Amino acid sequence: MIGLEIHCQLTNLQSKLFCSCKANYREFEINENICPICIGLPGSLPRLNKEAVKKATTIAMALSCTTPEKIAFFRKNYFYPDLPKNFQITQLNIYGDTSVGGHGSITVGNKKIRITRIQLEEDPGRLVYEGSSSKNMITLVDYNRAGTPLVEIVTEPDFETPKEVRDFLNILSDLLENLGVSDPSLEGAMRADANVSIKGGKKVEIKNIGSFHDLEKAVHFEITRQESLNSRDIPIIQETRHWDDKRKITVSARSKEEEHDYRYFLEGDIPWIKIDTAILEELKSEMPESIISKKERYVSKYNIPAQVADVLSSDKFYSDLFEKAHTEKNAKEIANIITTDLMGLVDTREKRESSKLTSTHLRELADSIQSGKISRNSSKNALQEIVKSGKDLSVIISELDLGNVSDASELIAIIQQVLSEEPQAIEQIKLNPQAINFLVGKVMQKTKGKADPILTLDLLKKQIGSS
Repeated sequence: MIGLEIHCQLTNLQSKLFCSCKANYREFEINENICPICIGLPGSLPRLNKEAVKKATTIAMALSCTTPEKIAFFRKNYFYPDLPKNFQITQLNIYGDTSVGGHGSITVGNKKIRITRIQLEEDPGRLVYEGSSSKNMITLVDYNRAGTPLVEIVTEPDFETPKEVRDFLNILSDLLENLGVSDPSLEGAMRADANVSIKGGKKVEIKNIGSFHDLEKAVHFEITRQESLNSRDIPIIQETRHWDDKRKITVSARSKEEEHDYRYFLEGDIPWIKIDTAILEELKSEMPESIISKKERYVSKYNIPAQVADVLSSDKFYSDLFEKAHTEKNAKEIANIITTDLMGLVDTREKRESSKLTSTHLRELADSIQSGKISRNSSKNALQEIVKSGKDLSVIISELDLGNVSDASELIAIIQQVLSEEPQAIEQIKLNPQAINFLVGKVMQKTKGKADPILTLDLLKKQIGSS
């Protein structure tokens, strides 16, 4: 039995959860993005970020969760160096359902993974370890992250395999990005802990996991470890274990705390928050089209292959580009350019940010391919140059001499040369008409991919028929 606790930063907000410090702490020097509220100085009072509540509620709605009329915040008391107040302001369903959402689900394959609750809380600071060995290791604390708006998504222990865990996180990551509430690709923006138990045994929590790939490995290792202990009648201890990325194993960190160990009590400085029906209707109307709906529309309306539509709809960057660039006439061509060519050119955050490509570029490229102005092969070279320089397509076609060879007399001369070099191909075509594609390829080679493929095929048929 495997359950997850996913922590997702609301990276698209301007300020932290309880103060006006920037939510985007990554742009600051160490301990520069802080204030008395962030570091819990005596007399400082939190002021709840209204937009954070809206974003968290939107996530709950997208995960088919119920949303209560009122939500409350609690103090979770524990000491850790990255928690300057010695407590964390979070949510807990003590007085009924008072977190932003609960009782939802996500479907993974044919299986429904239940969502226990979704809660809004502040992110702690960040610990930085320095030193070459355990003897001279020191711990540094950066409080820039302290107070960043964080949504915790807690699942039921419905996972049975590490692969299900990985698939779930990929689906959830795409969903959060599509909602526009978070950018999961940012360092530390989306983190997950796993709770693993076998055959009704004690639950073991795994923390300190840097990526979805590592989480899958950590869960697999922990299942194997617990099965080994169980086979030798060695009791499994309820504890928290950390993932050691260097050794690829989990290591014991501390005994697992129970809820009562945190001495939860209501946060007296933040009143109960009412979320009325009008707010819910407003948030519902503002929600973007779901990934599933996008995929279905791409397939049914534009006849885009299901596999291409799945890739295109799952990534907000590419789906937004598609939506801005396409028309009913060129939609399939644009989808093909994005998934076949563009994804390989801008496959990292840095490449996307430096890309000069616009939706107008993409539309003009697709239209030029369809009109025969440029070949599909030449379009790849043009796309590379657009991404790099942002020049107009017409300028690039002229500078790189990428325009189609569509003059019939010029093509006939090239075709006659190819036929003289490949006399045996004519006989093969008489036996198998599909073999003519071999000669089309030869013409393409001689024109460096610039021959108009439709005209080339037509002229080849006429030349062979008259020979």
